[in-house]
Amino acid sequence: MDTLGNSDKIGSGAASSFTRLGIYTQHLLDRATPFISFRWLFNFLLLVLFFLRIFLIQGFYIIAYGLGIFLLNQFILFLTPKQDPSSLGMDEEEGDHGPRLPTRSTDEFRPFMRRLPEFKFWYTSFKALIISLVLTLFSIFDIPVFWPVLVIYFFTLFFLTMRQRIAHMIQYKYVPFTHGKVKYAGKNEGPPGGAPGIKISSY
Repeated sequence: MDTLGNSDKIGSGAASSFTRLGIYTQHLLDRATPFISFRWLFNFLLLVLFFLRIFLIQGFYIIAYGLGIFLLNQFILFLTPKQDPSSLGMDEEEGDHGPRLPTRSTDEFRPFMRRLPEFKFWYTSFKALIISLVLTLFSIFDIPVFWPVLVIYFFTLFFLTMRQRIAHMIQYKYVPFTHGKVKYAGKNEGPPGGAPGIKISSY
């Protein structure tokens, strides 16, 4: 009975420790959310550190290739609209009139809604970089491969994927960035002496 009681106490203590760790981690993530430039700069430094380690060790090329494919996939999701314009025509035929991207200058401005939000893109990239760095500490993951083939294949895949994505943007006339787009001021934010709601600025 004592053994069972002790094991229950250990289990509950471990669960509470993981709960506290999760709360603390979420607190740090919440505080880091507004600092977009610093977050991405930190990811860039991790990426430089990872490639520096790969260069010095002269190994773990399969880990680098997997990381590159994962980051490319996340980047494509980041550039993809949440609602695919190619499926809107089918939705209209079925009577579904959901929100869509503006395709004309007279359309109402709407921020670009991404399939993968910026913070999730950063966070998944951050975790992928940390995991990749940890995997380079174990020689079992240093699988011998001919790395030039992986480099050629990755850049070929990158070129074909980005060409397809750019063709999709041109076809449906959207830009996956809101920076620099026209923004109309609110009711109380008009210019001094002018009519409210006519002030035009940019992001």
